[in-house]
Amino acid sequence: MARDDWPKQAADTIEKVVVAVRDKTVVPAQKATKAVVYGLLATFFIGTALTLLTIGAFRGLVILTGEVWAAYGICGGILVLAGAFCWSRRMRPPKDEEQA
Repeated sequence: MARDDWPKQAADTIEKVVVAVRDKTVVPAQKATKAVVYGLLATFFIGTALTLLTIGAFRGLVILTGEVWAAYGICGGILVLAGAFCWSRRMRPPKDEEQA
């Protein structure tokens, strides 16, 4: 009986090895690919929405103030304040690197 059973055992062993290799290589690669694709799509949609929101806010400022220069001044001021905030939160190099 053991003599006739070895082809089935060999096929089962090969199948187990193939499934194990697939689970350790293909499945993580598929998950990573999905994450990259969904991340790129989300970035595209969020970028588009932010662009349209910025344009709409600027147009709203032009309508509210009645002057284009005032809208530019307000937007510029907001961006300067945001830049100053980011500049104050920057990572400073360690003391050793400053002296070099």
